[in-house]
Amino acid sequence: MNTKHSNTLYLVRHGENPANITKEFSYRHVDYSLTPKGVVQAEQTAVFFQDVPLTAVYASPLKRARETAEIIARTQNLAVTVLEEFREVNVGEMEQRPPTEENWREHDQIMGQWFKGNLTVAFPGGENFLELIERARRGLLEVTRGHDGQRILVASHGGILAALVYYFCPRDHSLITTIMDNCAITEIEIVTSADDILDGSISCWASSTHLSGEAAQLISPLLEYEKA
Repeated sequence: MNTKHSNTLYLVRHGENPANITKEFSYRHVDYSLTPKGVVQAEQTAVFFQDVPLTAVYASPLKRARETAEIIARTQNLAVTVLEEFREVNVGEMEQRPPTEENWREHDQIMGQWFKGNLTVAFPGGENFLELIERARRGLLEVTRGHDGQRILVASHGGILAALVYYFCPRDHSLITTIMDNCAITEIEIVTSADDILDGSISCWASSTHLSGEAAQLISPLLEYEKA
């Protein structure tokens, strides 16, 4: 009896929203809709998936991710299921701080510590890497448990998606070479065992080649954390 199930996950970072421009921290209270360019990015991503029949579409509850998912799902006549587990990294008190270079440096230093193996370092009033991964794990199990051979899309955020892939695809760290731009697509194969162990491999990392014109004019981060 086969006790393992394998599914293809398409992890899509949301399209551009005002916080990408202002560099605001956004976990719960800062919650913008897509910009017009973000809408175009999502529409071009939907065109890409016209040749990739999806089984289900999930999204973070934040507007930018939910709206991205809805644009993609609409072209395949699918509903979007919102899962709290795919919300962006909980940066705690930092969400109330101005998006200065100093504050972003502190943010990126914490993220950098995670990728160097210091997993209990936490954002002030927020979560550490182990807490983030535990809720990501709950989300992955929710979308994969009992399914086999499915194509599942999750629209979420760069922070949690990068951490998720890093943790659940441990053999493929060398493929994680760039940040996830807006509407970048990462494809992973995820195997779920009967005892809820998840094991993944990267098929495609953070591709934005489907974007063109203004949609391909991507915004760089204020700073970029250093990975081990």
